[in-house]
Amino acid sequence: MRPADGIVSVGAGSYRVGLPPGAKGPPQTIYAAAGLRGPYPTNDWWSSLLWEPFSQPHFSHPLAIRAEAGGLRVQYPGPGVHANREGIFGAMGGGKGDLVLGLDADQPLADARVEGYSDWFVTVRFGPPGAGFSASYGHGSPYVYAMFDASRPRVSFARPAEVFAGRADSSVLGVRVGRSCYGLFAPAGSTWTGLGGDKLVCQPPAGKRYLSLAVLPDDKKETLALFARCAHAHVTDTRVAWRYDPATDAVRTTFTFTTTPRDGSERSTLTALYPHQWRFAQAELTGQSYASVRGTMKLARGTSFQTILPLGGGLPVLPRAAGVAPAEMARLLGPALNENMAHVRDTYAEGKVLGKLATAAAVAEQYGLTEQAAELRKRVRERLEEWLTARGDARAPRMFCYEPAWGTLIGLPPSFGSDRELNDHHFHYGYFLQAAVEVARHDPAWASDRRWGGMLRVLIRDIASADRGDKLFPFLRCFDPYAGHSWASGHAKFGDGNNQESSSEAMNAWWAILMLGEALGDRELRDLGAYLYATERSAVREYWFNEHGSYPSGAPECLAMIWGGKGVYATWFSARPEHVAGINLLPMHGGSLYLDLPPAVAHRQWDALMKRTGGELKHWADIFWMARAMSDPEEAGRLLEAAGPDWKPEAGNSKANTVHWVRSLMELGTIDRSVRADAPFCAVFRRDNKKTYAAWNLGPNEKTMTFSDGRKVTVPAKSWRVVSP
Repeated sequence: MRPADGIVSVGAGSYRVGLPPGAKGPPQTIYAAAGLRGPYPTNDWWSSLLWEPFSQPHFSHPLAIRAEAGGLRVQYPGPGVHANREGIFGAMGGGKGDLVLGLDADQPLADARVEGYSDWFVTVRFGPPGAGFSASYGHGSPYVYAMFDASRPRVSFARPAEVFAGRADSSVLGVRVGRSCYGLFAPAGSTWTGLGGDKLVCQPPAGKRYLSLAVLPDDKKETLALFARCAHAHVTDTRVAWRYDPATDAVRTTFTFTTTPRDGSERSTLTALYPHQWRFAQAELTGQSYASVRGTMKLARGTSFQTILPLGGGLPVLPRAAGVAPAEMARLLGPALNENMAHVRDTYAEGKVLGKLATAAAVAEQYGLTEQAAELRKRVRERLEEWLTARGDARAPRMFCYEPAWGTLIGLPPSFGSDRELNDHHFHYGYFLQAAVEVARHDPAWASDRRWGGMLRVLIRDIASADRGDKLFPFLRCFDPYAGHSWASGHAKFGDGNNQESSSEAMNAWWAILMLGEALGDRELRDLGAYLYATERSAVREYWFNEHGSYPSGAPECLAMIWGGKGVYATWFSARPEHVAGINLLPMHGGSLYLDLPPAVAHRQWDALMKRTGGELKHWADIFWMARAMSDPEEAGRLLEAAGPDWKPEAGNSKANTVHWVRSLMELGTIDRSVRADAPFCAVFRRDNKKTYAAWNLGPNEKTMTFSDGRKVTVPAKSWRVVSP
């Protein structure tokens, strides 16, 4: 029940239920079937289904799908995937695509509504009860499963389809559409009409009104037989589960399919694994594959598979650079200490400033500047407390409001469509969480549930609730467990599906959750952050940065924005190479060490950026110096020195952080990933064959960290140690 004043207290903080007069929220019409209740997922690969009467194209990979008045349009973009200097493209073409699954009737359907969903599958309802059909499909699945009420199933093609296997009296047909092959799987005893034409109509036996179709890797008879065996094991639920094991520095993720046999007893299904999955998977691979804009997808059989990913974490802050005197650092901290926040008017701009001050506080601490560090944390704490407290006055400048129709938390004032379109919540709130960690690291009681931690958990639940039974928020709103990365658009109403530009700001959010969980001794929260961070890390390095060199020939050196149907070297806000390349680097702090790409990859990307800019960084130079320091600290130092004293940092960064980062890595060297630790906040650096071990302990008791090369480092409670042999 809504409180009389609209304010819900959570510990020392609060949020408002409902938006104040004049504020704008998402549309109140939600295209969900009658039996489906909120909170509703947004920021998903299929989200346009909830926002429109039908949908925009959405990409389950290997398939592309669109709900239309004629039914479910299905296409395999794989044969057309191509690249040029602008990006990699595999969109859904115009017309009818490869085929349309619908009813043997000519009247258009009124709309398509979401009937159900699971972690990476969705079920769409066409038509009223008793006179329509439901279709289920999901990430990685080559199948579409359909259940029909009364009318006969019809599969329509843009041109007459070639039937390469089966006859009119066969329950299984193999059809070729252009360069793609499909299997059509009807119940045993079914017949077909229309062979040789552009419409195939199925007549199933009485009481068996289901049909499956699948895109096939090839037209071999043994392939069709394999797909036929699994075709009627309809996927009715999908679930992801994760476990972080500090002892092995590994995140183990299990993907489970629940299937319901409709014809026969087979329960196994077929699913295609993305590159970031199959490189780390324990799965029963068939040896077959599909092409996609994400690269080769490898086919697996079974009801589950597992991936084992390294956490590949970072540090709360890099160790102090001995070559920087405390007096010099105090001078560099001046602008951050004097930051004027009066002009900050929205959640994104506010978040960037809070993140900048929090990072500067951690840097100040490294140089023994305790008063400056305390002052910066005080400013961050007071500003966070203001945001985390709702007021009944609609004119209140800063607060969070719960929107009950969809089930989401909206920060006011909003920006970039975070209110009406529910965009970018993980970007915005991730900065708030990052800033809160710096306070909680020194004062865990401040972040306890009875004080401000309760509201911090509300922010976390909005962007990444780990509870499928959460009454307020959907499960993992912004994170796609099968795709391995986040989506930024709340509605995904684009011809190329959903998109995400700044993968680094997503990583910022997951890093904050990981650290907050460790600082509070909350293992479940820590493990959630570890899962999100490790998984998105693998996807970012694979798809945004081309770590394994798997982009098609002619593609750019990196991608700035990933879409369902493409990946492009472009941003929403600028065409400048510095912005295109830099948006996936910022904000830079100890959690950014996942950007230590293999030397050959890092040098290739740096050389390409220099070519694009003519060797002169006119924007965000500080961000690139810091990134370059992870592969070539000496060159980064030379660039920083050559810039003189008057350079301007990126809005979410500070001179103090930049100088500290570059000088620290000049002394430490580059990260040695061959050595791992049994704790999340450890790193090993190597310079001239000398190793330096950095270990942070955020817990309340002394702890000994063991590194894989046998080195042990004992760290006092809530402290750190940096040691060399």
